[in-house]
Amino acid sequence: MEAHEVVEETLAPVGASEGVWISTFTAAQLHERANEIDPALPLAGLTFAVKDNIDVAGLPTTAACPGFAYRPERNAPVVQKLLDAGAIVVGKTNLDQFATGLTGARSPYGTPQSVFGGGLISGGSSSGSAVAVADRTVAFSLGTDTAGSGRVPAALNGIVGIKPTRGLLSTLGVVPACRSLDCVSIFAPDLDLADRVLRTTRGRVETDPWSREGDRPLIAAPRVAVPESLDFFGDAGQEKAFARFTGDLTVDIGPLLEAGDLLYRGPWVAERLADLGEFLAGHPEAVLPITKQILETGYGFSAADAFRAQHRLQELRRAADRIWQRADVLVLPTIGTTYTHAEIAEDPIGRNLDLGRYTQFANLLDMAAVTVPNGFTADGRPASLTLFGPAFSDETLMLYARSVWAGSHSRTAPRSPASAARDTR
Repeated sequence: MEAHEVVEETLAPVGASEGVWISTFTAAQLHERANEIDPALPLAGLTFAVKDNIDVAGLPTTAACPGFAYRPERNAPVVQKLLDAGAIVVGKTNLDQFATGLTGARSPYGTPQSVFGGGLISGGSSSGSAVAVADRTVAFSLGTDTAGSGRVPAALNGIVGIKPTRGLLSTLGVVPACRSLDCVSIFAPDLDLADRVLRTTRGRVETDPWSREGDRPLIAAPRVAVPESLDFFGDAGQEKAFARFTGDLTVDIGPLLEAGDLLYRGPWVAERLADLGEFLAGHPEAVLPITKQILETGYGFSAADAFRAQHRLQELRRAADRIWQRADVLVLPTIGTTYTHAEIAEDPIGRNLDLGRYTQFANLLDMAAVTVPNGFTADGRPASLTLFGPAFSDETLMLYARSVWAGSHSRTAPRSPASAARDTR
């Protein structure tokens, strides 16, 4: 499809989307961009969305906090690489404020639902970026992932989510959540496009102190582990869905879960204050009460607490490394259960922790991860798998994900009306 036609098909659903977009370029600006594209470029004419904590020149960066908004002078490197490859950025998408949360329900710009309806949450914090792909408004999108924000929304919207090795994609031009853990993530409807976007955006950026590269051999036939036990929070449908997958061996994931608990119950919450503390102190009224409550828990940790947690994390990293002595890939359910907006409102913090149970350890333990759909439960809720590997195992995970996708994608399920209407794009 010609680039101008793609732009026209994108404009109508953008305007009709509820709670998905924060700001967009005008029709004239998008058509001007389409005029400039060399059709020979690898991503020529593909539209994409950017989570509104990543800088896009010409649009404000809000991090879902109007009082925080600023206008960046340049694109984040990951955005610029996509533009250089011929892609068209449509606009900025909604998120849990300051990327603090996994529900998609913590924004003053509205609350998107999962494309599967029924009051189901979209997941967060990259809520808008996931929905914009799942409803086929854009071809792909960028999010971020500190605790699971590139995987939980993918699970709840039936799409692919890539959480690369930390530093593989530059976080320069990203509003920090936990600067030492943040990743830029990728959402796409399938693995082929996700892989193309990953290859376009990866690579060291010399001006980014967190950017890095590494090399790990591709493993064509990886040893695959699954957990000895899991908690599905009483959700028999999700438990049954995961049981469809079998690995080569079982492992104890207790050390991983303990590491994950450190993220929101330990001093890494205080790391969020390293970048946001000054704004929070000066503009407390600008921050949502739930976001403010979470950020302020960081004041309760001392420097000694931070060092103790780092020491314990190093022990847990060693335990996690022992998994990689036996296996090359670890497969978990992305989420143990799904929630509606009403259920999240009943217990916003506790159920947020449930959603991150099998995601929030990954960056602390320096893992790469790929999330793929895993069919549906009997009552139509989306199920999902996440494949984990050690740092720089991204190519092995992408290769193995293709075989998992072949099995899981055969388990079809209801499509959202908006998605079905644009299925011929």
